[in-house]
Amino acid sequence: MDRYARQLILREIGPEGQERLRKGRVLIAGCGALGTNAAQLLLRAGVGRLRIVDRDFVEQDNLHRQVLFDETDANERRPKAIAACSRLKQVNSQAELEPVVADMTPRTIEKLLTCVDVVVDATDNMETRFLLNDACVKNGVSWVYGGAVGTVGMTMTVVPGKTACLRCVMESPPAAGVLPTCETMGVLNAAPAAVAAFEAAEAMKVLVGRDKTGDTILYFDVWQRTMQSFAVARRADCPACGKGEYEFLAGAREGWVVCLCGRNAVQVTPADEAALDLARLKDALSPYGRAEFNGYLLSLKTDDKELVIFPDGRAIVKGTTDEALARTLYARYIGH
Repeated sequence: MDRYARQLILREIGPEGQERLRKGRVLIAGCGALGTNAAQLLLRAGVGRLRIVDRDFVEQDNLHRQVLFDETDANERRPKAIAACSRLKQVNSQAELEPVVADMTPRTIEKLLTCVDVVVDATDNMETRFLLNDACVKNGVSWVYGGAVGTVGMTMTVVPGKTACLRCVMESPPAAGVLPTCETMGVLNAAPAAVAAFEAAEAMKVLVGRDKTGDTILYFDVWQRTMQSFAVARRADCPACGKGEYEFLAGAREGWVVCLCGRNAVQVTPADEAALDLARLKDALSPYGRAEFNGYLLSLKTDDKELVIFPDGRAIVKGTTDEALARTLYARYIGH
């Protein structure tokens, strides 16, 4: 326990709290700027089990804010979950790390929540957050919402049955174009780092079980040095935690298509997961453009678009935000 000596003397943690952290099981939902910062804080604090889920791979423009990756990861286009766990293992070899290269969809989300005590939200779109809220409320799993864009950040903790959930605050995701995105507004790397620090602290509070969580949304601007806390309350008429209606969890069974924040890209997930032989698919797609397989994923560059194809049948279509076009290209080159 010597490595946690400075933490053990905190009255908020102490030996009992440290043991609870060691037994704690956390799902990091996404491994970008929020996820990499939160994961390393929780691991260094002594959380014993981290399941890191991410659908994406490392690119050069990630490096200014996603702290677990380096240029080699970007050049090799390593899946983020795998690259992150590889780095984290060097920090704490005693922790149990589980990388999952997958997307969170209505079909996969509840399985990903299995044997988890708390979820740290590090996703990049509101649709997935509403799905996460449905799954966590239904299964009684606490989760910490977090978001950052520009120089501002916000966070809120949801403890099912005790606090307001996301749908108590917003009944449905805002329409496209209403909220600013990293693509339209940019992001200062200090903003997601600050959000992740609050998220990690909230997750530890849930694991230790000693302090009150929830009841407020914290909003701050790291550039203007302002911070506000807004009270939130449970709503009896909330579709999720009030009425038990989980429409995001029940929907999209025909497939899952989502525009990726700040990426000029769309992800297409087929309705039925199918293991693809990417080496064989590379040969089949070579006549249509530049096809490359790095052992993790297959890339097809054709005209001004690129399809990045994963072994589970997912694909990220780069060079467009048109979901219909992304579906068309997916059907043309992958076919199901």
